[in-house]
Amino acid sequence: MAVVAGTLLLLVTACGGGGQADGDKGGAAGKDGAGQVATGPSQAVVTVTPKDGAEAVETSGVLKVAAENGTLTTVEVTDSKGTPVEGKLSADATGWQPVRHLAAGTRYKVHAVAKDADGRESAKDTTFTTLVPKNTFLGHYTPEDGSTVGVGMPVSINFTRGITNPEAVEKAIKVTAVPAVPIEGHWFGNDRLDFRPEKYWAAGTKVTVRLDLDGVEGRPGVYGKQAKTVTFTVGRSQVSTVDASEKTMKVVRDGKLIKTIPITAGAPSTTTYNGQMVISEKYKVTRMNGATVGFGGEYDIKDVPHAMRLSSSGTFVHGNYWASAGTFGSANVSHGCVGLRDVRGAYDGSMPAAWFYDNSLIGDVVVVKNSKDKQIQPDNGLNGWNMSWAEWTK
Repeated sequence: MAVVAGTLLLLVTACGGGGQADGDKGGAAGKDGAGQVATGPSQAVVTVTPKDGAEAVETSGVLKVAAENGTLTTVEVTDSKGTPVEGKLSADATGWQPVRHLAAGTRYKVHAVAKDADGRESAKDTTFTTLVPKNTFLGHYTPEDGSTVGVGMPVSINFTRGITNPEAVEKAIKVTAVPAVPIEGHWFGNDRLDFRPEKYWAAGTKVTVRLDLDGVEGRPGVYGKQAKTVTFTVGRSQVSTVDASEKTMKVVRDGKLIKTIPITAGAPSTTTYNGQMVISEKYKVTRMNGATVGFGGEYDIKDVPHAMRLSSSGTFVHGNYWASAGTFGSANVSHGCVGLRDVRGAYDGSMPAAWFYDNSLIGDVVVVKNSKDKQIQPDNGLNGWNMSWAEWTK
């Protein structure tokens, strides 16, 4: 119908100039008799791969639109909901490809138009359906959608299957911020991808994470199944510095020291890691069993108050009700955690541990210095800040 309509339009145009006949040349025909108005079918041919009606089509590398004996003037690809697929036209306008992978198990419609040298158009309309994967993977992300976090909070995604095509997976995840700041991803092994800026987030930053994993082949025959957008807000800036030698913790909020808290850090035989650590979990009361972190039966405390996780390996800043009040600020006696004075049951809001718990966000930074231990590994918790920007981005 498009070809017929185009032909009729050309005929009407030729007749509308006053009945030029017998070789009489008007403006539409050009100078010296060259470029006669063509009334035949277009010489342009549109080809679409995959073929019309194809099923179980791969989500990447298959969809292509091309024009022979002409150039593409229109390429529209939409899914069953009418959502357009973004694509890129070649420099000579004879080829088109999507810029990203397609979703799995989805029916797509293609409408493409090409024009030949005489301006005549040829159209092609096809449909195809992408494959339904037998094996899939998910990305478990932190922080939670809609949360307010501290300035040290990275975006951390743990995949349910090991990824062997990290470039495709990382390309399908976009992290942006307002105000804008460069954000880069870093892989820890083949199943964890973290994103962060060079320095801590600015207070008040709005962060958006787009997971466009549906249809991404993360490893041979294993495809992502997520299409989700997550947003979170960075709250006020709070960075607390633990000096293991001085046995104090200085809490700095928005650049101002607001509290100095006496602490007890790791004993000489069980020292506390140095480095920048991010609070990843908060528990008003939790159980701590030494057997779960390599200390055998040395302790099993069923009601540790005001506990905030700093590492995957078991480092916490938490309340301590079993040590004497004189311990805090004068002796390091813990198994590697940072202890603050507290009461059993976590009911007394006047205790230092309760104050710190109530005034801390997941994503706040706790820096430990002057401990006789090594620096914490960047993948031990959400602690990628212990890598330089050069290391992070290489």
